[in-house]
Amino acid sequence: MDESACALPEALLERLREILPAARLEEALESFEETPPVALRVNTLRTSPAELRERLRSAGLELEPVPWYAAAFVLRRGDLRELQATDAWRGGEVYVQGLASMTAALALAPRPGERVLDLTAAPGGKTCQIACLMEGRGEILANDRSRKRFFRLRANLEQQGVEMARLSRRRGETFGRTHPEAFDRVLLDAPCSGEARARAGDPDSLSDWKPKKIKRLAGEQQRLMISAVRALRPGGVLVYSTCTFAPEENEAVVHRALRRFAGELALEEIDLDLPERSPGLLGWRGRDFDPSLSCALRILPGPDVQGFFLARLRKG
Repeated sequence: MDESACALPEALLERLREILPAARLEEALESFEETPPVALRVNTLRTSPAELRERLRSAGLELEPVPWYAAAFVLRRGDLRELQATDAWRGGEVYVQGLASMTAALALAPRPGERVLDLTAAPGGKTCQIACLMEGRGEILANDRSRKRFFRLRANLEQQGVEMARLSRRRGETFGRTHPEAFDRVLLDAPCSGEARARAGDPDSLSDWKPKKIKRLAGEQQRLMISAVRALRPGGVLVYSTCTFAPEENEAVVHRALRRFAGELALEEIDLDLPERSPGLLGWRGRDFDPSLSCALRILPGPDVQGFFLARLRKG
């Protein structure tokens, strides 16, 4: 498509031209003009992918499997309203969640019996997914400081039948002090500018986007990252993720953590067989990042998936 025809702010367009691979820029810009299909994840605490797919087929809905995640599907026949009218929905057997969002818990790879911190957990989709990956065994501490979002988090966990999670509503920056080296794994799905969720036809999705906001959020993300590292036990795994393209909120945050905790943190490869991916950036506008950031993963936007950033770190 003609870049000039894309109804994104020119400042954001200019940044995307620098951030995204040139060969994928046109497809990425086209994705901002489209509404992604409904993607859903099976609640394996309550049913199996095969059983859910058959039940929804009987209700007139057609699910397409996602090759890289057996518990995920894309709704190809039917719509969200029809899905919400099914017994499977009412019974908490399914959770609507973007495909890119599902990769954070997969990269974290929690195991049954572990102790996991979801530092900024609301609305709870990733928390519920973590519980499924842990087969309902172990402990999750799900935290969110926002009162409104906290109640949505609690409602979603109850509806999905997640009984292994304790809930907390406090500043995420405090956990490194109050829970030092207490968790086997920590997920920091950080509050971000949400650039990947922008839609050219939805002015509200871009109403407060400003480079100044990116700078403010990067500071908050850095404080949360420091807390997350301190709350992680030696040998544990931390996953940092966002739904934005901004290097200031992605690679730069991880780079500063690597420098602050030199010798304690190491980036690891993310073993997910995703079709639309590229490595983390090694520099941005004259600033070099740690070479190991090539291990980070940028999910590129396309017809079925929105943009996303992932970094998996191990504490030595």
